[in-house]
Formats: sequence, structure tokens, C-alpha cells
Amino acid sequence: MALLATLLFCGKVAVAEQRSFELDPARTEVSFTLGAALHTVHGTFRLKRGTISFDNVNGQAAGELVVDATSGDSGSHARDSKMHKEILQSQKFPEIIFTPQRFKGTLAKTGRSHLDVEGEFTIHGESHPMILAVEVDSGNSTVADTSFVVPYVKWGMKNPSTFFLRVSDKVQISIHAVARVTNAGMAKPATQRNISR
Repeated sequence: MALLATLLFCGKVAVAEQRSFELDPARTEVSFTLGAALHTVHGTFRLKRGTISFDNVNGQAAGELVVDATSGDSGSHARDSKMHKEILQSQKFPEIIFTPQRFKGTLAKTGRSHLDVEGEFTIHGESHPMILAVEVDSGNSTVADTSFVVPYVKWGMKNPSTFFLRVSDKVQISIHAVARVTNAGMAKPATQRNISR
């Protein structure tokens, strides 16, 4: 009986340590910054959907964050048209996806936490390992912020530089996410994808 009680207690603790979140696309901001010779280009993307789960017991994470690649907007129709047609090829690759797999750190039930979230970042049809440093503030709603660099030229996308205009071969991405707690347990990606590496 004592062993059974211990197992049941441990099971309850494990479930309590698993937390799942659903991101609010309307309140989540995805922005990008691209350095250029004459000026810095700023723009935004829209989040399509996002779910993520963390298990403090074993450090596992699951879910997916899906950004609408076709929504990229820098405020210039000509520049954005080139970005979508020649660089992102967003009609062919309409989604940018981060799939979390594991994390380091402890997610606090309330207050601030720092997590290093490891996963796969998929863009332009290719998947790349990535670690995101995420600052989380848990309260009435959960807010998370992260910023990272995408070496898009190294990853096989076209450099838009010309003889007269030079731009960076890397783009800075920043995400300010607002989420609500859903239920205990690990969220699963909505679909399975075969991504070439």
C-alpha cells in the first residue's frame, strides 16, 4: 500500500510539472531586422498558430510555432515582392516552423523564468537545429520573448544584394508571444512533415 501511494503521488507530481500553452496569434508579434548599407530594414510576419508544452521533470518540450511566410511585410511593395518571389519563395514554402524538442531551465508557475529551448527551425523547405533563449513571465497570462539570428544565405536562400546596395546575409528575428495555459500534458504537432535535410 505504501508503495502504491508513493507511485500515485509521484505520478501526480509529474503531471503537475507538465504545462501546455496556446499562443494568441492576434497578440503575438514576430518582427525582423535586416541590416543594409544605406538603412536598416524592419518588418513583420504573422503567427498562424502555436502550441508548446514543457515538462520540468525530464526537460522535454513539444508542439510547434507556425509563422505565415506569405505575410512578410517591410512596408515596401517592391522590396516585399522580391523577398517573397526570390528569397523566401513563400508561395512554394508558405510556412516557417519552429518545433521544440527539449529545454534547459525550470518553468516557474508564476514570475520570470529563463529557458534555453532546443528544436528544429524549418524555413524555405529545410530544417535546421536551433536553440532559442526564451524569457518567460507567467501571471494572469504568459508572455515570452526571444530573439535569434537566421543565416539565410548560408541556409541556401538568395542574397538580395546588388552592386549599389549591400545587405546583410543574416536577419534578426524577434518574437513577443502572449499565450494562455491550456492543459497538462505534452502538445503534439498538428501534422507530421517529411523535411529534407
